[in-house]
Amino acid sequence: MPNNKRPAVHARRIGPTVAPDLARVLLRPFYPSTDSIARRIITRAAACSEDEVERQLSRLLGEFADRHDGVEQFYRARFDAVIARLSFPHDYGPERQAFIGAHFTHEYSPEAAALFNPSIVPHPDQAGLPPGSLRFVLSLRATGEGHISSVTFRTGAVSAQHRITLTPPARFATEPQRAPNAAYENALFARKLGEAGVANDFCRSVMAALPEAFTLTDLREALDREVRKPGTSRTSRNRSARGMLLLAESNYDVQFSATSSLSQRILFPSSASQSNGIEDARFVRFLDDDGTITYYATYTAYDGDITLPQLVETTDFIHFKFRTLNGPAVQNKGMALFPRKIDGRYVMLSRQDDENILLMSSDNLHFWQTPKVLLSPTQPWEFVKLGNCGSPIETEAGWLVLSHGVGAMRKYCIGAFLLDLNDPSRVIGRLRDPLLSPNEAEREGYVPNVVYTCGAMLHEGELVIPYAMSDYAASFASVSLEELLAAME
Repeated sequence: MPNNKRPAVHARRIGPTVAPDLARVLLRPFYPSTDSIARRIITRAAACSEDEVERQLSRLLGEFADRHDGVEQFYRARFDAVIARLSFPHDYGPERQAFIGAHFTHEYSPEAAALFNPSIVPHPDQAGLPPGSLRFVLSLRATGEGHISSVTFRTGAVSAQHRITLTPPARFATEPQRAPNAAYENALFARKLGEAGVANDFCRSVMAALPEAFTLTDLREALDREVRKPGTSRTSRNRSARGMLLLAESNYDVQFSATSSLSQRILFPSSASQSNGIEDARFVRFLDDDGTITYYATYTAYDGDITLPQLVETTDFIHFKFRTLNGPAVQNKGMALFPRKIDGRYVMLSRQDDENILLMSSDNLHFWQTPKVLLSPTQPWEFVKLGNCGSPIETEAGWLVLSHGVGAMRKYCIGAFLLDLNDPSRVIGRLRDPLLSPNEAEREGYVPNVVYTCGAMLHEGELVIPYAMSDYAASFASVSLEELLAAME
């Protein structure tokens, strides 16, 4: 019988490598194990003479000022935060405040362990490029001490000849500031409370007292008033109040300085649900029906026990909105949003069961209900599990999706399949063999025998694939779209 199997296609490795940079460090809050220790630290520092304080602060600034922007201001901000927490009386001058604050500060190297699982999207600014070139934003999962993951960025360009150049990262790394007056939409917040199982008479009374758009300060004041009212037990009301505050604090906005470079900006965990990591952000350039463009990223929030898919959005990579996702379909990992609505609905890929790729749609970006199995493992290299490798890419032939398959010895490979443009529940093409497998140079790392990506980009007929090598570093590969589609069965 004739062999109808199509010839395999393999992505070409084109570099360059993106490796962890140990010299990029963040200034982060440090706090001792108890308030009593904190008080004793302040007391010891307060007992130092003015000359000693001046000498020690000068030494600290000489040692750390060239590693960070605004070190002394950060020290004073830490002093203010600790004093407020302890209600500690003082009349210290600015130098002693900075000296004390330095004892509640430490450096954290977000990329110390690994820099991997990249995704790629076109940069909002395409000015000043040679013809045929495209500037891009590369997001990466950075992992440091304690295996805490954050999101960091690099920028670069792909030329008309498909050569990749990366802009050297900025020397300093910075975290954003929380936006103090970010507004919550009353109806959406109430619906999220209901989906999360935190809806009762107490919650409804609080929501009724809030305007259509309210701030975290408004919520705290309304909670305080409601808790003080007679009625159900104080314990029950406090528990409901904590649930409402937890939801609010998990939906927040952050803002970087507009003068910072994109590679300086690091999205570090700052809510309870993501306290142990913001993992595997899958960025996509989303075109809405009215022509507006928003960059969304689904990511996995990890608190050290539970993993939950969540959402971050931005239009400029300066202001970011973190939002919870709700509904029974919000579980496991690897949700990936299509880059536009289909028939007026948002569409998402996911992996609910740790084995198959599922498809779901919704009329609201924040709520997901009924996923259906789209693709199951069929080839030996994906017998253990199958998942997506980022958001689908629209082509004339259909929605191109990169997948990851896990086979024997927990080896991860990258594959691809094609979905119908109008009906993405219909698979119309699929690679039998992996598009990219770990080679000898890539199989050693934190997690051996893995290649993985969180999103690729199409440029001038070539699919550009940033990919992680064994959960340590990242590189690039590419493949002709024509060759890839021709190899699908």
